Amino acid sequence: MFEMETHISGLFPEILAIIFSYLDVRDKGRVAQVCAAWRDASYHKSVWRGVEAKLHLRRANPSLFPSLHTRGIRKVQILSLRRSLSYVIQGLPNIESLNLCGCFNLTDNGLGHAFVQDIPSLRILNLSLCKPITDSSLGRIAQYLKNLEVLELGGLSNITNTGLLLIAWGLHKLKSLNLRSCRHVSDVGIGHLAGMTRSAAEGCLSLEQMTLQDCQKLTDLSLKHVSKGLAKLKVLNLSFCGGISDAGMIHLSNMNHLSSLNLRSCDNISDMGIMHLAMGSLQLSGLDVSFCDKIGDQSLAYIAQGLYQLKSLSLCSCHISDDGINRMVRQMHELKTLNIGQCVRITDKGLELIADHLTQLTGIDLYGCTKITKRGLERITQLPCLKVLNLGLWQMTESEKVR
Repeated sequence: MFEMETHISGLFPEILAIIFSYLDVRDKGRVAQVCAAWRDASYHKSVWRGVEAKLHLRRANPSLFPSLHTRGIRKVQILSLRRSLSYVIQGLPNIESLNLCGCFNLTDNGLGHAFVQDIPSLRILNLSLCKPITDSSLGRIAQYLKNLEVLELGGLSNITNTGLLLIAWGLHKLKSLNLRSCRHVSDVGIGHLAGMTRSAAEGCLSLEQMTLQDCQKLTDLSLKHVSKGLAKLKVLNLSFCGGISDAGMIHLSNMNHLSSLNLRSCDNISDMGIMHLAMGSLQLSGLDVSFCDKIGDQSLAYIAQGLYQLKSLSLCSCHISDDGINRMVRQMHELKTLNIGQCVRITDKGLELIADHLTQLTGIDLYGCTKITKRGLERITQLPCLKVLNLGLWQMTESEKVR
């Protein structure tokens, strides 16, 4: 019997491609430079499936887009744009995802020259922090990118309600929309998205995620529009929206599909707002009310009564105490993450209650909880599923250190 020795150079290209698919992006590029056989195998589409190419577009490179096309790459992030955007769109006609976040020199004019016909393949577009972009570009997008599902417009301070009307008119397949810090957007614009002006625009009624963080002009009327028109919404971020109040929570309280609600730093939300949420038919799995200084122990009692299916709860810097923890922990069997950083009234007693009852916890934030000691921490570290314990600013005194 003689033994056949298998060398890597003898492997079929299909086998090489499977091996190369496990490499990180940089190494995929390196193996292509080893020899012709490896290059051919590494260009197999299966090797690059799902990969996003990160490009600096500084000078002309005629082989760039044919090379991306050969490898089946359809997701692109432009890190810096010194050439025209139309160069990208023409080079990748089947593009699925285009990330232009932070390309601060992209203008309406540049975008207008790039989007001149339907691009049915494009599903994801990120224009966050492309500061010069205005409603005019949203008109182009609404006209030519009808299959868009994700649109990121964070930090575009020139966008107005007119731009939202255009989106509501053209982008009926949109599932995720980010309007963070779009400071001119008001209740009227949210009404357009929610289909309140049907004569002009159908609305984006398939929306599942919406980020309205730091949209200062929004009031409870926006939440009324959302609850009426956006029945499929699962994730809603209202953090830093100072204009919404407890009354708005009544509108949200019966949105059956809503699973995650972020009310971080919403100064006008109090225990009463949490009561409204808890009395509805919500099935929330995530709630963040951190830095809402009108929220205290009473909210924890309401959460235990009506929002006991929560998996993640953030209460950083809220006015809660051991008493509130005591009123909540026995009902919260699903809770995996609890963030109570900077809750300076929580003591070891609160930690003991958490350790006794919240046995499913995988993560807890105790950053800046100045009244806890080694005794309470030892109880917390005995939680069977705990993976993440954030202490941040907390310091043990010399005498408490475990020796």
